[in-house]
Amino acid sequence: MYTPSFNRIDDDDEIRRFVAAARSAQFVTVCPDGLPVATLLPIMWDGNTIVAHMARANPQWKTIADDSPALLICSGPQAYISPSWYAAKAEHGRVVPTWNYTAVHLSGTVRVHEDRDWLRNVVTRLTAVHEGGRRDPWQPSDAPERYIEGQLAGIVGLEITVTRVEGKAKLSQNRSEADRRGVINGLLGEGHYEAAEVAAAMGPDH
Repeated sequence: MYTPSFNRIDDDDEIRRFVAAARSAQFVTVCPDGLPVATLLPIMWDGNTIVAHMARANPQWKTIADDSPALLICSGPQAYISPSWYAAKAEHGRVVPTWNYTAVHLSGTVRVHEDRDWLRNVVTRLTAVHEGGRRDPWQPSDAPERYIEGQLAGIVGLEITVTRVEGKAKLSQNRSEADRRGVINGLLGEGHYEAAEVAAAMGPDH
């Protein structure tokens, strides 16, 4: 991922919080014919390992050899940035549109798991993460055992060993304070939630 120094996220805890909040990632691998393929998956990151699962009917997993390369792309809020928001537009006019966003790329190697106990463990853990905090959290044991067994038969597991982590927050850090204020005000007037979240991310800590 192209990341200028002023956009780089170096703090491991911040990156892990971002991935935990994103809760999903585009899982990208390359087929034997050289073409990339991707699937959006819920993920869980623990230590240097990410676990996930996908539908057995999805042909992507059949193209994955043990320990082949994989990329996970976690995306945060993003928004178009109008040059009309910059104070610099009135000063000299040398401004153009851009796009603000935050993303984390996790690269590594992947293994496919078909073992039913492994799958049950991952599904149970993923469910606990996403049901956590609910008044009456659902868990796999709430459903009939035969039904859960059938569902487990319809998925395969993925275990990604992370070997490289790249974090990027492109939030107008290279602009003047006046330009940044203009961008934040412009985003807050856009009327859609991602614009407001990008504006919030552009606060004093970034």
